[in-house]
Amino acid sequence: MSDVVPFPLSRRWVFIERQARRASELNEDAGERHILYQLEVQRAAMRRKGIDEALIAREIRCMESAIRVSLQRLLMGGAA
Repeated sequence: MSDVVPFPLSRRWVFIERQARRASELNEDAGERHILYQLEVQRAAMRRKGIDEALIAREIRCMESAIRVSLQRLLMGGAA
């Protein structure tokens, strides 16, 4: 049995930075909705691929945390 990598690390950082950058361009409420929507899109994609729910939950938590850290850096004037 092989391991399924739901979101390869190299693609993950591009996704995270893109979502943080987009959220930073919106007002606070719209930015929050954008982040939550994008996480749901990723959750649905992983479910369609048959990835275990526990792994999906872990990946979504990690993605959300990384997006919010990147967003905070952007809002504080640093590079994402």
